Amino acid sequence: MSNKPSIDDYLKTGIYGMKEIKPDERNRFLGTLRERIVVALTQQQVKEPGTYLEVEELLRSNPKAKLYLNGQIQYSYLSDYIKLANKYGNPFTSVTNKQSKTDIGLVLAYDYAIEKEEVFLEKSRESTKEEEQNKESIISKFFKNLF
Repeated sequence: MSNKPSIDDYLKTGIYGMKEIKPDERNRFLGTLRERIVVALTQQQVKEPGTYLEVEELLRSNPKAKLYLNGQIQYSYLSDYIKLANKYGNPFTSVTNKQSKTDIGLVLAYDYAIEKEEVFLEKSRESTKEEEQNKESIISKFFKNLF
């Protein structure tokens, strides 16, 4: 037997498309594989005001890594990360896959495996406390001005 594709292989490729490795993983991580990821943020994290300092540091220290942005998120949330990618020379792309839903909003990844253990950033408790204090001070200022 030869290793040449048969007519059935050509027909299946024509009907179903090329075979993909780990399609569920690619759908979740905006078209890339988990083993290639430097950092990933959820949609909720991307929608928070400002940017994550860790992401900026990773963009700066990984200039050949590509930034994948979820195209279903409004541009206003993504614009700060796009500016950072331009600032540090990282290529970026917006990924819109209407056939599948994902909780991922941003992925910084290489085109080869790096096998990083932890790719998700968790919000530190300190920044959460700072935000709560800021909210309390805004509310107290509002009520002081009101009365």
